[in-house]
Amino acid sequence: MTSAVLAHGLGGSSDLPIPLTYALIGAAWALTFTFAVVALAWRKPRFDPQTPGRALPRWVTTAVDAPVTRWTVGLLALAFAGWVAVASTTGPAGSGNPLPGVFYVLLWVGIVALSVLFGPVWRVLSPVRTISRLLRLGRDAYPARLGYWPAAAGLFAFVWLELASPDPGSVGAVRIWLLIYLGVTLAGAAVCGTRWCSHADPFEVYSVVASRCAPVRRNADGQIAVGNPFNHLPTLPIRPATVTVLAVLLGSTAFDSFSATPAWRGFVQAHADGTWQATGLKTVGLAVFVTTVALSFSLAARATGGVDRARRRQLPGLLAHSLIPIVIGYVFAHYLTYLVEKGQQTVYLLLGRHDAHVYYVLSMHPAVLATTKVLFVVAGHIAGVVAAHDCALRVLPKRHQLTGQLAMMLVMVGYTFTGLYLLFGG
Repeated sequence: MTSAVLAHGLGGSSDLPIPLTYALIGAAWALTFTFAVVALAWRKPRFDPQTPGRALPRWVTTAVDAPVTRWTVGLLALAFAGWVAVASTTGPAGSGNPLPGVFYVLLWVGIVALSVLFGPVWRVLSPVRTISRLLRLGRDAYPARLGYWPAAAGLFAFVWLELASPDPGSVGAVRIWLLIYLGVTLAGAAVCGTRWCSHADPFEVYSVVASRCAPVRRNADGQIAVGNPFNHLPTLPIRPATVTVLAVLLGSTAFDSFSATPAWRGFVQAHADGTWQATGLKTVGLAVFVTTVALSFSLAARATGGVDRARRRQLPGLLAHSLIPIVIGYVFAHYLTYLVEKGQQTVYLLLGRHDAHVYYVLSMHPAVLATTKVLFVVAGHIAGVVAAHDCALRVLPKRHQLTGQLAMMLVMVGYTFTGLYLLFGG
């Protein structure tokens, strides 16, 4: 059972309460119906990033922003990173080592869960930020033209290690990746200050992306508030490579499912002579999925009339936030079981309890889990359609506000159909 949980958890197409074909058709119709409703009944923008949320009591903001709070949380996170480093060095080299679990579960999936609940938590938890503050590194000078390109490269490096490298579970490979990450990020912080962390740290950018779905936000006066996530989505910074970051996150998740299909595995086995040739094929496949998402979304965003060339180039960035709910939906559809169940095992390994019992609370109910996967994917796409429509009303010319969305609608239906098909193993 553990080996199954390492992928996406249990719950496949045979566990759905309806046939997979019906689920695919139903999901496509759900998106089409949603688009028809909002297109006819939603004629003016309703989501405004300037709309303040309901402010929490002032003492909440004071407590969260207090230097003692920030230092305490940052130092505890740094101490945890040190604990993991020691445990991974002194522990066994195989499956009993906690480092891969911390890396792929608590860090990669845990960041999303925490950020969706509480906002961009990596800004506080980041060991690099804490070290930078302790050493008083650098200045805030980051070349604007770089945008999110370093973060996109770092995110691709992560998913490459997980999905295309020769031995993703190797403790040594994970350790080397983390050492390179630590060296590059600290060097960037020394040269560019905290702007390097906010623009180039892949985990911080990932946390910022996920946080746009959080109900918790900051009002213009800095006070912590609770508000409509749809008002928060458009606040995603529009920088060079914003679309690329989202394409890496969405395309890699799709490739994760695709790489588990018998057709792909058979293709790799038939055409790869040795480990590194297989790695090369997987790398190409991963790059193709990421590129397909980036190109299809960018072309769909630009497929409208009534705008000049400069405005057309801006449209993918202006609409990029509509991909965030889709990314979050896929992450939870793929990795919720991974977080809950493999996460337990990782914590036990960190505590030295190698024989502790793991409660497979989700995998023991595969029908419920399979249905939940579908709901996460469909809900994410519906939210993406709503966010894209509202943004289109704001950024597209009035005569093209409906027709300019048709290509995006078709692309999102395609994402839904393909995503569900791959999620359940083709």
